[in-house]
Amino acid sequence: MMRELHLDWSKLASITTDGAPSMVSASRGLIERMNREMEERVLTPPLQVHCLIHQQALCCKVLKWESVMKVVVSCINFIRANRLKHRQFQAFLSELESAHGDVLYHTEVRWLSRGRVLRRFYELLPEINTFLLTKGKTVPELINTEWKWDLAFLTDVTELLNGLNLQLQGKGKLICDMFSHIKAFEVKLALLVGQVQKQDFTHLPVTQSLSAEKPAAPFPAEKSVEALEMLKAEFDARFRELNVHAKEIRLFQNPFAADIDKALPSYRFELAELQNCDVLKDTFKPNRLIEFYAAIPNETYPNIKRHAMKMSTLFGRTYICGQTFSRMKLMKTLMRSRLTDEHLHQSLRLAVTGMEPDIVLLTSQKQAHSSH
Repeated sequence: MMRELHLDWSKLASITTDGAPSMVSASRGLIERMNREMEERVLTPPLQVHCLIHQQALCCKVLKWESVMKVVVSCINFIRANRLKHRQFQAFLSELESAHGDVLYHTEVRWLSRGRVLRRFYELLPEINTFLLTKGKTVPELINTEWKWDLAFLTDVTELLNGLNLQLQGKGKLICDMFSHIKAFEVKLALLVGQVQKQDFTHLPVTQSLSAEKPAAPFPAEKSVEALEMLKAEFDARFRELNVHAKEIRLFQNPFAADIDKALPSYRFELAELQNCDVLKDTFKPNRLIEFYAAIPNETYPNIKRHAMKMSTLFGRTYICGQTFSRMKLMKTLMRSRLTDEHLHQSLRLAVTGMEPDIVLLTSQKQAHSSH
């Protein structure tokens, strides 16, 4: 592909993968083969990044809590598996003027699914229990206080994880923005451990609402703290490779806050010049890094500018790739059986591009033919 597209190997800054064996295998993986090619060409190997969204989703799997999920999924399947029961349940909620009109299915492959399912299930818990009893199905966990504590706590933590996942999504995310979100979440986890030990539920709204009801069983603090510590350890392990590049990311994020003595020797003189330039200080805005680095003169700051180009082209996730495949799946329907590879390529470019055509200019260049 590099030969077919006439791409310059010297401009390869990073490779972002989903961690599949075909990509990261030590012997025959794509990254290893590309590293060998770079060594043969006497070039610096590219940075290796495992998709941060995928890593975050893998961290969530530490919180299995089968005792909660098994009951929730079983109840939802009982309601929705039969069409008649499903319609009766919806009518039941409508009669009660419930805030929600239905329960949600849980899908393992959809990363945000569990948090939404748990939240909806918790909010409809009394209605669900009443409906199941009318159908002759008794689920003792639904009235068990200890199980309710687990459900509430898992709902809160999963929603926090969903919040991080949403922060990592979207177009135009730079690696420094994603890095900041992950580091902030790790700090939040450490704070949560201390708060849960003291049974302070300030940042756990569902658990706090259950606590206000003064349940008979005490809050399972030891079990909850253990779960948070496992989650924190998983984050530390999976994002360790990202922390290796922390100094480079911080330099790109804010060169004016960088410690000159700890920077690489090739950057020190340029940093000294940059940090004492009042004009550039006034133009620097953290939310407009690309425009800032494009404006600084290449003659004065060649190494810093080269570093900024490398960091700005570093993809922290495979979001764009996944989005492109989704668009392609929507286009290749049974109704478009005559779609050729060339047409698909052109349609995909139109679907994923961020550029907007100037319709007025394009039409002004065409001559209108009036009907005879």
